Amino acid sequence: MSPRQITVLGECVADAFTEPEAARNELALRVLPGGGPANTAVALARLGTPARFLARLSGDVFGRLFRAHLEASGVDLSYAVEAAEPSTLAVAELDAQGQATFSFHAQATADWQWTSTELAGVDLTGTACVHTGSLALVREPGAAVVEDFLAAAAPRATVSIDPNVRPLLVHPDVYRARLAHWCGLADVLRLSEDDLELLLPGTPPEQACDTWHAAGARLVVITRGADGALASLDGERVQVPAVPTSVADTVGAGDSFTAGLLHHLGARGLLGGRLTELRPDDVEEACRFGARVAALTCSVAGPNPPWQSQLAHLATADRA
Repeated sequence: MSPRQITVLGECVADAFTEPEAARNELALRVLPGGGPANTAVALARLGTPARFLARLSGDVFGRLFRAHLEASGVDLSYAVEAAEPSTLAVAELDAQGQATFSFHAQATADWQWTSTELAGVDLTGTACVHTGSLALVREPGAAVVEDFLAAAAPRATVSIDPNVRPLLVHPDVYRARLAHWCGLADVLRLSEDDLELLLPGTPPEQACDTWHAAGARLVVITRGADGALASLDGERVQVPAVPTSVADTVGAGDSFTAGLLHHLGARGLLGGRLTELRPDDVEEACRFGARVAALTCSVAGPNPPWQSQLAHLATADRA
């Protein structure tokens, strides 16, 4: 079965990585297209799911880089807005384990300026799932517009949300205040264990899942890095191990996991409604696939998710 289209809404960010070989009195940066929703759209398209990205893309040098990157990966930009504002920049420093610490340059940038008019004409007839999250849901003035769009989409498509908490830009209290509302809109809530600690400090993952189920989310998936993932479908738990890999960095790993999860579910015709046909075995298979996609993303520098052919090659190698 060919997967139906998934529409992703959110930001595209210039991820600038510091280059260690720079001279002592200068800072050299390697700029790659990033941003959680953009990474997810790219990963979906590369895996073979028709992916449409609703974004506000600047006409500056970074915006042109974003557009070329998204189009080269097969992402549909037919509803992308040509924005007058500058692009968002995130400067990443990597530690010895490949974990990134970001500083953001995001004041009055293109990603957060959504208007109702810009999203009013989006046709969701062929869309099985709408995915969003990260800063698009909390940065004003566009956050309320994005929430309204999700509410309008919910009766006709599965809704997936990744909070992707960024405390340097938006205080976690803002996320906490909106999370119950998001769960009321979402069928799928995917977040990291770092997000969990910021949203519900000290709360066991299983208890957090039950809290978010009670608020409305049917499927909650918490990714835990090297410890794999915990998935909960209406309270039925599934534990999935991580796939061993040589880690270059972890940037974009969670976004790739989400893409793998949604691609796997969509390819089996399980997206498009309230997940009423979804079973724990389906969730386990989808999470295992997502873990493979995330592992391949971690094995290369930057948010560079794998293509479907790379997954097929890996599967062949595993069977050999």
